[in-house]
Amino acid sequence: MAVFALSESIIFPPPHLADETGLLAVGGDLSRERLLSAYKSGIFPWYSVDEPILWWSPDPRLVLYPNEMKVHKRLKRTLKTGGFSITLDESFHEVMLGCAAPRRAKKVGTWIVPEMMDAYDRLHASGYAHSVEAWQEGRLVGGLYGVSLGSCFFGESMFTRVPDASKVAFVSLVQYLSAHHFEMIDCQVTTTHLLSFGAREISRREFLKQLQAALKKPSRIGPWRF
Repeated sequence: MAVFALSESIIFPPPHLADETGLLAVGGDLSRERLLSAYKSGIFPWYSVDEPILWWSPDPRLVLYPNEMKVHKRLKRTLKTGGFSITLDESFHEVMLGCAAPRRAKKVGTWIVPEMMDAYDRLHASGYAHSVEAWQEGRLVGGLYGVSLGSCFFGESMFTRVPDASKVAFVSLVQYLSAHHFEMIDCQVTTTHLLSFGAREISRREFLKQLQAALKKPSRIGPWRF
């Protein structure tokens, strides 16, 4: 399969034309309009420093349905006694910094490059990107962020500075999404961590079908609060 070069026009090739790795296109920009168009088409950006913008639509796709979330016994105890305070949309930029920082500490290139931070800060300001923060004694110790459209939440990244902080933030998010009738969480690519929460792989074709149905629901444009 060929990888497509994007023009200034906000148009993406059909996702099924992605190569075997899920790479679909290269180039374009990170404007709000292009990012929202990408998510609505089942496409997301993911690239590193010194690379052009790369756009992906993997097959299979990892998704978590809120009513299928699994919470193991130890984490249930942590949810009750862990001493975490959870907020929504209180420190979006700091969460993005936290998601990038562990990669820098390990001297591994991060895909959360400055241009990505700026782009998602703009999405957050527009009410489409959201963060979940986990706090202990007034200190941000974990969290995650993503994009919301219709009844689908597109998870982007998470971080933790103390054990279980990101897990508690994730469970809190799923509970919030379930209470507001979200139909699925796009986890993008498969990890054992997300599989342990009950996420499962579906075909790209089935994902796109379910996504189009989810996009027919009204979007909860932020800021979000518990």
